[in-house]
Amino acid sequence: MTKNTYTISELSEEFGITPRTLRYYEDQKLIFPTRRGQSRLYSKKDRARLAWILRGKRVGFSIADMGKFLNLYDIEDGKSIQRELGIQNCQERIRVLEQQKNDIDETISELKDIIEMFKHWNQNSNNRKARV
Repeated sequence: MTKNTYTISELSEEFGITPRTLRYYEDQKLIFPTRRGQSRLYSKKDRARLAWILRGKRVGFSIADMGKFLNLYDIEDGKSIQRELGIQNCQERIRVLEQQKNDIDETISELKDIIEMFKHWNQNSNNRKARV
């Protein structure tokens, strides 16, 4: 039997996040728990949205980006639009990450060159002292 609702504690534990994080996502209108007294009850849809939010966060999408993406699901033919937007956003994210990777590789190379310069600089200093 699958569950239809989840408590804040259950989702927090399952996804390794704090209840405060869940409340934040609720404040940002990304998930929509129902209330039973003081308790929040999350639906299967909330759980699925949370999984997408966290996945998007892991790969560098903003909360605003995830909100736009998730909200497309609720409109007619939203899955088609969501799919196209998802592809475009992921391709753009890959482009940005590849540029960052190239920048990091260039920085590492430059740092290695600086290290070699310092090594030779130190050796040349010692050689000069020996000659004096």
